[in-house]
Formats: sequence, structure tokens, C-alpha cells
Amino acid sequence: MLKLSDMQEKEVINVLNGERLGYIYDFEIDLDKGTIVGMILPSENKVVSFFSKSTDIFIGWSNIIKIGTDIILVNLQNE
Repeated sequence: MLKLSDMQEKEVINVLNGERLGYIYDFEIDLDKGTIVGMILPSENKVVSFFSKSTDIFIGWSNIIKIGTDIILVNLQNE
């Protein structure tokens, strides 16, 4: 069994370009279905401003390719 806290310790890497996206800091969960919808990572721009819109990275559960012992591989197209 894998705990959500264990997943937060794994680095997320995009297989399309090898980019290191960072570490998960939150999850989106569908409480009605009891499933994880996706994971949320902080954006590269970590400057926090009261007036700025959040630019966190959302990765849908269907975009996860493999959860390994140290990393999570995702297929994330730049939009």
C-alpha cells in the first residue's frame, strides 16, 4: 500500500522532455467517488504575491505513467 505522504517524497519528472517538475504538495480528491483526481505541484515561479494568480501545476491522474520507488513519471504536454 502507498500512502499519500510517501508520494510527496517522490520527484515528478515529465517523460516527454525529461523536465524535473518538482515534488507534490497537494492532491485533488473526488470525495463522492473516493478517488484521486490529480496532484498539484508548485510552479517554477515561487514568488508569492497577494495580487498574482496561482500558477500551480495540476497533473491529472490519467497523466501518470509510472510511480517508482524514487520518482513519478508523467506525460505532461506544455500547453
